[in-house]
Amino acid sequence: MNDFFSFDKMITPAIIKIVFWIGLIVSVLAGLGLILAGFGTDGGGGGLIVVGLAYLVLGPIVVRVYCELIIILFRMHESLREIRNNTAPSGSAPALAPATPDM
Repeated sequence: MNDFFSFDKMITPAIIKIVFWIGLIVSVLAGLGLILAGFGTDGGGGGLIVVGLAYLVLGPIVVRVYCELIIILFRMHESLREIRNNTAPSGSAPALAPATPDM
């Protein structure tokens, strides 16, 4: 429980998986709804059918890419944390002088 309140363990990657499934369901239902609306119109519903098919095909891909981009941020955080934990501070190395511009 201490990890939760001190933000040592990230819970968002688990939440992102839930967001992906919700986005997937919403995009499929929106695509099917647009296709059915296209069939339900008296004339000229072909555009809705095409857009509905695009939602069915591209919607899940867009949701997946978006979720993967968010997960990449958390993986970078984990990798940086590992680097910080594995890097031992060395007291024997001299401190670097600040860089001076060449004139």
